[in-house]
Amino acid sequence: MGSDEKYMRRCLELAALASGHTAPNPMVGSVLVHRGRIIGEGYHQLYGQAHAEANAIRSVQDRGLLKDATLYVNLEPCSHHGNTPPCSELIVQHQVPRVVIGTVDPSSRVSGRGISILKAGGCQVQTGVLEADCRFLNRRFFTFHQQQRPYVVLKWARTADGFIDKIRQRGDPVQPNWITNDLSRHLVHKWRSQEQAILVGTHTALKDDPGLNVREWHGKDPLRLLIDRDLQIDASYKMVHDDLPLVIFTGKNRHKAKEQQLNHHRVEMVEMDFDQPLIPQILDYLHRKNILSLFVEGGSFTLSQFLKEELWDEARVFTGNRFFTAGVKAPEWPHFPATETKDLYETRLHVFYNK
Repeated sequence: MGSDEKYMRRCLELAALASGHTAPNPMVGSVLVHRGRIIGEGYHQLYGQAHAEANAIRSVQDRGLLKDATLYVNLEPCSHHGNTPPCSELIVQHQVPRVVIGTVDPSSRVSGRGISILKAGGCQVQTGVLEADCRFLNRRFFTFHQQQRPYVVLKWARTADGFIDKIRQRGDPVQPNWITNDLSRHLVHKWRSQEQAILVGTHTALKDDPGLNVREWHGKDPLRLLIDRDLQIDASYKMVHDDLPLVIFTGKNRHKAKEQQLNHHRVEMVEMDFDQPLIPQILDYLHRKNILSLFVEGGSFTLSQFLKEELWDEARVFTGNRFFTAGVKAPEWPHFPATETKDLYETRLHVFYNK
């Protein structure tokens, strides 16, 4: 590994420290190197706060060294005024002579403009160092700006004999039929904290009564989304009576009395055309709301719609050691091998990336 790759790898390590905290901005890390020695580091820690390059420059004790240093950053420095000043202008201001960039920023506000500012200011600029790794780290950001939709992560758990749930009878307890172990559930809550929104369908909401929050991990709760065409849910369910926001995708001929019951500041009704494909409508709504990522937790029908429409990017599938013998069939596996496989004690996790 060359020195440029080594320092870019460090940028990626720094950037990943802010997972779940920078959206809708990307995760960015920056390293300043003077004659083979790191003299400054920084990363974008929280949306609205200082960017990685500014934090790296601020960490340098002897600013005079910047005129003979190389700045590494995994994403093109910004060129616009937002919550913070443009990083490209800051780099030029401090007369950093060389800048190594992992990948160009895909957003229309930047997209090469930061590099142009650097070059015009006399910087030698190199791009494309560990580009694939840099794009993968910010795959949510790239998908949002290049495909005009959020990055979609599907998650489900299946029994050893291929079921996602038991057949529910009237009077059965409203609660999940657990398939996986505690370790898997902690991991799912960590995943929730890394995405901006989370979605379930009507059946899952009514039968499992999920909170869809981050209870078993430290992090931000995602925006909860529910597909409920006829407004079957009521105020007794967790996601309605707790203190977190909820968006319900509902139809035109919904239950008006229920709508009045649910009508308060934390619940937003979004009318959808259920005679047309629903998933593109949901993704379009989220794109307009500037939401970069969506975590889909079920149920089987909802997950299958994303798979059928090919509107997904990752599928994370747990297989437990339980047998249901009969029940609700799990969605079909993607028709290609899993990229990652992990053993979590008595549960196995397969991760698929839609290519």
